[in-house]
Amino acid sequence: MLVQINPINPQKHLIEKAVEILRNKGVIAYPTDTVYGIGCDIFEKEAVERVYQIKSKDKKKPLSFICEDLKHISQYAIVSDNAYRLMKRLIPGPYTFILEATKLVPKVMLTKRNTVGIRVPDNKICLEIVRALGHPIVTTSANISNEEVLSDPSEIHKKFGKVLDMVIDGGVLSQEPSSIIDLTGKEPVVVREGKGDISLFK
Repeated sequence: MLVQINPINPQKHLIEKAVEILRNKGVIAYPTDTVYGIGCDIFEKEAVERVYQIKSKDKKKPLSFICEDLKHISQYAIVSDNAYRLMKRLIPGPYTFILEATKLVPKVMLTKRNTVGIRVPDNKICLEIVRALGHPIVTTSANISNEEVLSDPSEIHKKFGKVLDMVIDGGVLSQEPSSIIDLTGKEPVVVREGKGDISLFK
């Protein structure tokens, strides 16, 4: 199912349709401020397993997830004063922050270090979905692991339509991923340089 949603003023009934799918263990493709994501409710273990299967992703490599704001992040991660100040300047934006997880995070989402990757993208569609769902959603790029990331929703639908419950068309996006910033230590560490400005960390 390919559904077009207005990226500036997302239609409420279509957001609710996406949320209904997520609540029923569904998996969707959706736009962010970087690449298209494939995701589900982080508390639906069967759906998380499906994401791994769709991506052909190694289960030893954890998935990141999307929160709606800093307050939401603080439920799922331990945020130091320094991390808080930094993230306040950068979100919403094209960054993935690695933080120490709280006990609320399902084990399937955790690394061996007990850390998580969290995003707050500058994209109304995915943030409205998270807000309406009330839970974070998994975020992983719309591609098979180690293959080219797809930026056109019609191409995503062509490739993944049979295994996804919904593909949201929010326009053609870039193929540049988020910058990954590790905030678990005393100083921020740039793990991957992507779309976000990393001059703050140099």
